[in-house]
Amino acid sequence: MYDIITMGSNCIDLFVHTDQSGVIDIHFKSGRRELISYPVGTKMLITKHMDNLGGNGANSAVAFARLGLRTAYLGKIGKDVNGQLILKALKKEKVDFIGSKCGESGFSIILDSIEHDRTILTYKGCNNDLRFKDVKKPNLKTKWFYVSTMLGESLHTMQRIVKDAHKNKIKVAFNPSATLLENETRAAIDLVRYADVLVLNKDEAETLVGKDLLEINIKKLLVYGPRIVAITDGKRGVTAYKDGYYYTIQPRKDLKVVETTGAGDAFASTLVAGFILKKPFEYCLKMAINNAESVICYHGAQNLLLSRRKLFESVRKDKRRVEKRKA
Repeated sequence: MYDIITMGSNCIDLFVHTDQSGVIDIHFKSGRRELISYPVGTKMLITKHMDNLGGNGANSAVAFARLGLRTAYLGKIGKDVNGQLILKALKKEKVDFIGSKCGESGFSIILDSIEHDRTILTYKGCNNDLRFKDVKKPNLKTKWFYVSTMLGESLHTMQRIVKDAHKNKIKVAFNPSATLLENETRAAIDLVRYADVLVLNKDEAETLVGKDLLEINIKKLLVYGPRIVAITDGKRGVTAYKDGYYYTIQPRKDLKVVETTGAGDAFASTLVAGFILKKPFEYCLKMAINNAESVICYHGAQNLLLSRRKLFESVRKDKRRVEKRKA
């Protein structure tokens, strides 16, 4: 039996940096937006590049495995060169692949800006083609399912698996993306209803329940059914709810942020790992934020995901307080 099975996307992430990128602030009718800019009609030199295993399903699987949990990844991987690289990377991380293989693998091109934030161009490939009939049901023996974003046929498969898990009293953690919430809102709400744990960022929460204070939005989300809700808010930290109490923790002020890809995956998966390891909720939050902060100090969603020993050491040295107050 697995400790956890993750469902979500997989891909090869190609990180690209050029010194000729810029950030411009433009006013739209809907408000102001910052955009990455490049000169038109020119050939630009790439000053840095690297490639890694990525995708929310694969990122979370690697996070769980590095924390010593018996982990499997359920998705669809292409039968191409990138697919071979993805399978090799999962095997190296001691993650069992229990999905199917067909077609082209997904990949992402991540454009770094001078502000060390990023814009991601994503090709899903066969990620959205996982059919329920392709899933080998005996492989689904687990204590937890961790589901993130899948679309198309894969989304229908994920919904069926989550409903069966709920029926069989297997715990479910849900970490949706803006893509799922904006394009498949009804399906996302359906998944929230079966989730024990819901983790999302401020913008994603507002897509579901509207703009409001974080604590009010948590109350709105709790109505759907999850017992635990955590909302991340970038530089403003994290607000969470469990068993009648709100919890908040602030990010470190001395961090040198290199690139933010994978920070949300690291936070959500590590928080759930803390539950599986039976740690107190305050400790789980500190585990999650420490692992996310490690990830954003380097390029790549997985390169600085911590082992259990290193994460526990990081939490032990962390003197930040987790504030707790009655809801």
